[in-house]
Amino acid sequence: MLEIKNLSKSYTGKRALNDVSLTIPRGEIVGLFGENGAGKTTLMKCILGFHGYSGDITLDGAPITTKNIAKISFATSEHSFFPNLSPQGHKEFYEEHFPDFSEKRFNGLMDFFELPKHRALKNFSTGQKNQFEVILALCQGADYILMDEPFAGNDVFNREDFYKVLLGILEPNETVLLSTHLIEEVSEFIGRAVLIRKGKIVGDVTTMELEEEGKTLMNYIKETYNYRADRVSKALDEISGEAK
Repeated sequence: MLEIKNLSKSYTGKRALNDVSLTIPRGEIVGLFGENGAGKTTLMKCILGFHGYSGDITLDGAPITTKNIAKISFATSEHSFFPNLSPQGHKEFYEEHFPDFSEKRFNGLMDFFELPKHRALKNFSTGQKNQFEVILALCQGADYILMDEPFAGNDVFNREDFYKVLLGILEPNETVLLSTHLIEEVSEFIGRAVLIRKGKIVGDVTTMELEEEGKTLMNYIKETYNYRADRVSKALDEISGEAK
């Protein structure tokens, strides 16, 4: 279980995360949603230990250190691999450093995305690089897989097929925390939605609860954020008025 208690993080005096508490059991696919700058990426990087913070983050009751960090993997569109190394080279590197690395899953996902195994990553397109980040995260052998906007640069057909493949390959003990703006696309594949706004958790609901209430995920998010449906028309009226 991944537990976050009273987590706060500031940048140059400005709060990016404000007293965040969250519990994520094993075996869940959790969507993390929020506006740009809401704190989604900062939250993930605090879990990984990339940022200092106040509060507590534990994995199965223990602090996250070099002893258990391999239980967490990270897929990001920031491209954290070795650009001059090929996918095959990365596979060999990961096999050496992660005993639970899955060669079978690696080969299957490489074939699914139709990625070349012997070309340097620097020669991949942006979409291909993002696909490869996801492959490494899924094959590392981690119990918790964090994904931060992993599908940038991928077409809608690739994304839809990947969601289906993801559901098919995940083991019962594997957990995914997925941060994305593609809310409607992933609504059928996640089991829980966590909403963050201005560094605070403002919503936490299962998709089953939404179904029982007859709500869509998008409607729930709009209600939680107090979305104003008339904001576009008002802006256009003001702009048109100024133009006149």
